[in-house]
Amino acid sequence: MAVWLAKSRTITHHLKRKVGLMGIFHQDLWTSSSSSSSSCMQPGPLSSVFIPGFHEHQYSSTPRLFPFNSSISTCFSLHRFKSTKAASQLEQLYSTDDDDHDNSQDLDFPGGKVACISEMRFLPESAGKRIPCYRVLDDNGEIIVGSDSEQLCEEIAVKMYTNMVSLQMMDTMFYEAQRQGRISFYMTSTGEEAINIASAAALSADDIILPQYREPGILLWRGFTIEEFASQCFGNKDDCGKGRQMPMHYGSKKHNFVTISSPIGTQLSQAVGVAYSLKMDKKDACVVTYTGDGGTSEGDFHAALNFAAVTEAPVVFICRNNGWAISTNISEQFRSAILITYLLTLPFLFSSTRLCSAGDGIVVRGQAYGIRSIRVDGNDALAVYSAIHTAREMAISEQRPVLVEALSYRVGHHSTSDDSTKYRSVDEIEYWKMVRNPVNRFRKWVERNGWWSEEEESELRSSMKKQLLQVIQVAEKKEKPPLKELFSDVYDITPPNLREQEKQLRETIVRHPQDYPSDVPL
Repeated sequence: MAVWLAKSRTITHHLKRKVGLMGIFHQDLWTSSSSSSSSCMQPGPLSSVFIPGFHEHQYSSTPRLFPFNSSISTCFSLHRFKSTKAASQLEQLYSTDDDDHDNSQDLDFPGGKVACISEMRFLPESAGKRIPCYRVLDDNGEIIVGSDSEQLCEEIAVKMYTNMVSLQMMDTMFYEAQRQGRISFYMTSTGEEAINIASAAALSADDIILPQYREPGILLWRGFTIEEFASQCFGNKDDCGKGRQMPMHYGSKKHNFVTISSPIGTQLSQAVGVAYSLKMDKKDACVVTYTGDGGTSEGDFHAALNFAAVTEAPVVFICRNNGWAISTNISEQFRSAILITYLLTLPFLFSSTRLCSAGDGIVVRGQAYGIRSIRVDGNDALAVYSAIHTAREMAISEQRPVLVEALSYRVGHHSTSDDSTKYRSVDEIEYWKMVRNPVNRFRKWVERNGWWSEEEESELRSSMKKQLLQVIQVAEKKEKPPLKELFSDVYDITPPNLREQEKQLRETIVRHPQDYPSDVPL
C-alpha cells in the first residue's frame, strides 16, 4: 500500500508538470515599513495570512520572508489551494535558481523529483523576519483600517461578550471557593477568554473538541450549565464524570467535548485519530484540539502534526501561546529572537525573556510538517473568530489539518497550586490584566456598535454573581456518587480482581467507619 501511494504521488506530480498545472506565479512579498517592528504588521485579506504547509525551496543563502499578499496569475488553479495564496509557492518548490540547471542530475525520489546542485548550501535556521500576527481590533476596540474579518451579527456578538464575562466571573468564584477549602483544585482562564469563547463561536456543534484544560468556555458556549460546572468541581452525584476526575476536568458527550485528562499533550494524537474517522465517514465536521505553548514541547505535539499531515485529517490545532508553561518561559522552550513581534509594543518584555538567535515560536512548526498555519492575536475576539472560522472551512472542505497559534497571556496563576509572582513581576501581570484585557477590548467594540450598555453590564454581573453563589452552595451540599461507581463503566462485566478490591474496601469501611466520609453512599 505504501509503495503504491508513493508511486501514485510521483505519477501525479509528473502529470501536473506536463500539463502545466504548476503555472507561472507572480509574487509580491509581504511589505511593511521599517518602523513596523514595534507593532503588528497589518495583513491583507484574511485568507492571505495562512502560511502554506511546505518549505519555501530556496537555495539562496539569504533568508526570505514568505510572500503572503501575492497576486496569482496562472492559466490553471489547484482546487487544493483555492482558499489561500499558497499555490504561489509550488513553482519555487520544484525549481532551482539556475537557468542552465542540468535536469539529468535530478534525483527521482518518493514524493517527487529533487533537484541536485553542485554547490553545498545549507538551509538557514530562520526566515530572518517574524511571521506577522493577524489582528482586527486595536487595543481600544476599534476596527483596524483595511482589516478583513468575518462579519458578526448582534446576537452572536452579544452572546460572545456575555459568555466572556460569565467565564471570567465563574473563574473568580470557583478560585475563591478553592482558597476557602471548599474544592480541592482549580485553574482559571483569565486573560484567555477571547480564545475560549471566540473559537467556540466559530465552530459547529458537530465539531468534536479535544481540550487541554483551560477551555471551559467552549462548554459554556455549547450549553453546559453553571450547575454542571459546579457539580463537576465538587464531585457530587450530578457530576457527569461521577466524581472520578479532578476538578476542572470536564467532559460532555452531549456537547462533543472529550473529557479532559491531566497528562500534557496526549489529546493531540488522539484528535488526529478522531479526525481521520470523520474523514472516513465523510462527515461535514472537523476536530478541534487545544494545547498550551508548553504542550508543543512534548513529543506528542510533533507526532500529532506529522500524523495529521500524512493522513490529511480534518483537524484544527489551536495553541494558546500564553508565554508560560507553569514557571517555564517560552524563551526556555524554543528559540526565539524576540518574544513575539506583536509583544514589542509592551513597555517591557516578559520578566525572564532572553534574546536568542533564531526561530519563530510555534506557527512555523506547522509549516515544517506540511500544515497550513496562522498566527493570530489571541486577545482579539474578532481576529480569533475569523481565523478559526476560516481554518474550520479549510479543514472540512479541503480535508487538511490547520495550525493556529493564538498569542495571549496567562494573567492568573497556572493553577491554585502555583504562585506565579515567584517567577514573574506583579507589574507585568497587572499590565496584561488592565491594558491588554480581551474582555474589555471586545466590550468597547460591542458598545461602539450600540449593542451593549452600562445598565446591561451591571445587570449581567449582578445576576451572574447571585447565580454562582447559589449554585456553589447547592452543589456543595449534594451527596457524592455512591461507592459502587468507583468500579463501574470500565468493563461490561466486572472482572474478579475489581470485585475483590470492592469487597476489601467495604470491609475496611466497616472496620474504620470514622475514617470514611459520611456524604458518600455505600
